[in-house]
Parts: sequence; structure tokens; C-alpha cells
Amino acid sequence: MKYWVLIVVIFASCSNPIETALSSKNELIKTVVSDIKKHEVQILFTQIDTSSSGEMIFTDYEYNVNTNQYFYPANTIKLPVALLAAEFMDANENLNLDTPYIIGDDDNLHTVSDDIRQIFAVSDNESYNRLYEILGRDYINNRLREKVLNNTRVVHRLSTPEADKASRSNIRFFPGYTEDVIELKNQTDSDITPVTIQGINKGKGYIEDGVLKESPMNFSEKNYFPLEEQHVLIKKLIAPEVFPAAERFDLSEESRTRLLSAMKALPREAKYTSPEYYDSYVKFFMYGDSKDAIPSNIKIYNKVGYAYGTLTETAYIVDTENDIRFILSATILVNENAIFNDDTYEYENIGIPFLAQLGREIYKQEKERRE
Repeated sequence: MKYWVLIVVIFASCSNPIETALSSKNELIKTVVSDIKKHEVQILFTQIDTSSSGEMIFTDYEYNVNTNQYFYPANTIKLPVALLAAEFMDANENLNLDTPYIIGDDDNLHTVSDDIRQIFAVSDNESYNRLYEILGRDYINNRLREKVLNNTRVVHRLSTPEADKASRSNIRFFPGYTEDVIELKNQTDSDITPVTIQGINKGKGYIEDGVLKESPMNFSEKNYFPLEEQHVLIKKLIAPEVFPAAERFDLSEESRTRLLSAMKALPREAKYTSPEYYDSYVKFFMYGDSKDAIPSNIKIYNKVGYAYGTLTETAYIVDTENDIRFILSATILVNENAIFNDDTYEYENIGIPFLAQLGREIYKQEKERRE
């Protein structure tokens, strides 16, 4: 099947669906739009249609997207790492997603497939950190450059001491009872090169070791995953044929299918039965401000991130009953006091409600377009 992409329509056009969504009279939107520059909002939206001959057609729209304007990507960085881990396992004929492995001195067996399950179902940090130990920042970033994701960079683990250390844990894979153990030993990465783009110093202060530092927080040695490249990565997963062969990831069709299945799985579908893991636990668009069950006809293939006051989501959203498909990516900063790392952010009363309503506004337009 052939795929092609139509022209990008910029925000200035009155027919831009993002502009229409942001002009909503809904208070969840208006609260942010009234001071949208402060919130550092960026939005990308792709309509998906099918031609009479069965070809997929993308029509792209954007608002305030700037790859050179830094925002902290938080857990969205797990998306490319999960993809690259699946690709890494595919590339070794003796390994697969279900091959057991042990990390460091830990006696617990893990699999990449289970790490991916936990990453997308509840955004588990330890699972991400294990995949980081397997791949390392040099491999991750070199591979992303090869696939023309030139501005994304992964340089540290998440929520762990010495998150950015160059040395990595030894890994032992166990392909089978009759095969030799495959080891990754004495792995060390290059030093981090600081990022030098706009917005790398944020706020008027930050907390370090319990002490307020009255100067902007420097993010130059943090991960970065610009919104445009998040959006492109979703496209490469759902429709790799759109891209030249050299720019596609070398995933087997089975691995790609399993990765997409993990991305859309709700926590309860991924073995998380605790009430704290409600359907929209890590799905902000359309449903993030509700703990009600997501309707069975709505499938959301996504990754969210939230940390340091920044909320981000990139998602492929499908309504199987109404033949609606679209891609939506957005980021917003909610940090009223401009102090970072103080755990005082407006996630619940401004950020998540905005993203939820943005998703609903876009979905409403798409449903009307189908009628």
C-alpha cells in the first residue's frame, strides 16, 4: 500500500483546526489561552484520510512549534528508547523481545517485552532505566541521527541516583537452555555535551538538596525530545511506508505490532488492577481529567510525560466506530511560581484539563468532518 503526505498548514490559516480548538469558549482552554506564551504551548495535529484507492493521506497543522525552544520531555523520552530496544533485540538473531535477562547483580529476570509493557501502561521508570542500561546514550543518539531524528537526545536515566553517569550495568541475556549466555560488559558512554538552544534556563529559581537557589534552572544536560520529532516518530510507527527506507526503523512486523499494542493498552489490560491505575492514568488527551472508563471504541496509542511543571503527550487516536483517526501532540508548562523542582505545579487544575479538552475539541471537529 502506498502512503503520501499532504502540505503542512500553518496556524495563520483560519481553517486551522488547532486555531479553532484554541478559540473554544470552554474555560479549560480559555484559562491557558489567556496567557498562552507563559505556558510555552506547542501543538501539532495530523488529519488522517484514506483515498479512494486506499492510500493514507496525512494533512498536518501546527501551532507555535519550535524545535529550538527547549522543554523538558520527561517520560516521553521512553518512547524512542522502547522502540530502539525492540529494534536492538530484532537485530540479534539469538535474541527476541521475550529473551530473559539479568541486570548487574540483580537476580530478577526481566524481558524487554515486559519492560515495554510497564513503560506504556504506567510509565515505569525502572523499566526505562533497564533499557537505557542495555542500549546506552551513545547507541541511542547515534541510531536516532541515522533515522533523521537529529534534535532528540537521550543522556540520562530517570529518578535514580547518578542518572547521567557514563558507566552502565552489565547485562546477561539467556536465549535458551542449550545456548551460551550473551553478555554486555564494561559498557561506558561518552560525556554529555550541553544543549545550547532557547529556553534552556528556566524559571526564577529551583530547589537543590532542599535549598532554594535564586537563579534559573539549567536544563542543558537533560534529555530533549522536541515535539516535531515526537510527532514524526508516531508517524514512523503507524505508517513506516510514508518514509524513505533508510529513515525507517528496522523493526520486524511482529515487534512493531507488539509495540503498538503496548502503547494502546490501558493499565487494567496490562495487568495493573489497583484503583490508582485508572484508564486515563497515562492518557491525557480527551480523558485525562476523568477517572471514568475510556469507551472501548477509542484506542489511544501514546506516550505522556510530566515533570518540572511540563506536561507533554504525543498520540495516535482512533475511533473504530466512527472511522476517525488522527495524530495529536502537545506540550504545556504549568509552573505559576516559576520555581522548579519544588513539586508545586498546576498539573491537575490547569495542565491535564487543558490537554484533555484540547483532545476533545480536535475529536469533535474530526467527528463533524466525517458526518
